[in-house]
Amino acid sequence: MSDRLLKKGTGWRIGWNPNAVPYQGLIGGKDWAIELTKAEFKDFCRLFKQLAETMEIMSQELMDVEKIACEAESDFLWLEVEGYPHAYSLRLILNQGRCCEGNWSEEMVRELLQVVKIFEIS
Repeated sequence: MSDRLLKKGTGWRIGWNPNAVPYQGLIGGKDWAIELTKAEFKDFCRLFKQLAETMEIMSQELMDVEKIACEAESDFLWLEVEGYPHAYSLRLILNQGRCCEGNWSEEMVRELLQVVKIFEIS
């Protein structure tokens, strides 16, 4: 992906600008936004997809009324999904530098995940 890209939906936004320095990535919610470095953005996308896959697998193991929380972490950030395997919230904390925090409710996560899947940053 070499061009600037910004996607928005109800209560979320995500963007990539390969020419920006030092923050190429952007993630945000309804009332907040955080700029991310390339490494932070890559980890956000990778860990979010990983957690979504884990929730999909857990849907086979849990009863419909059971909730679960799963987390994943890199040197740059920490993510947590919490809720039912088919409907869960997402929380983010940056581990270094700006030490920011953000979250998306379960109503926003499914749509955000579909958009995150198109970002392939090398």
